[in-house]
Amino acid sequence: MYEFAPDPQAPKGEVYHDLCQAAQALVADEPDRVANMANVAALIWQFVPDLNWAGFYRVVDGGLILGPFIGKPACIRIPFGQGVCGTAAASGTTQLVPDVHAFPGHIACDGASRSELVVPVLRDGRVLAVIDLDSPSLARFDAQDAAGIEALAAALSSAI
Repeated sequence: MYEFAPDPQAPKGEVYHDLCQAAQALVADEPDRVANMANVAALIWQFVPDLNWAGFYRVVDGGLILGPFIGKPACIRIPFGQGVCGTAAASGTTQLVPDVHAFPGHIACDGASRSELVVPVLRDGRVLAVIDLDSPSLARFDAQDAAGIEALAAALSSAI
């Protein structure tokens, strides 16, 4: 049994450090990429407050396909370059969006989402997946959240 207990009073940087360590412990000996994404989505949900969606989109045949997640049902396929996730995948860069309604071409899978953070998972310069976090709060994510999820993506790149 796995038990990870994030400290809700801990500074944000410490929370992300603990999240990365917990994720690495979960995926260390597991070769199944989908299982690893599922467990990491659950960890993100447990460690990061004020989310209404947390999960992965996987790169398959030049587009994004829904991967393991926690939240309401989501869009299944997203072309590269479309929406926040497709933009992150096409550019290979983190997308930090304080107000999704102001993002050109935003794809609204859950109308309650107000802000979004999408981080590509890269291996050898190639995007394998994106980690997608949505919040019902405007401007929920900041540079520290982006750095924390980028560190998580880097730590997991060989397991996803």
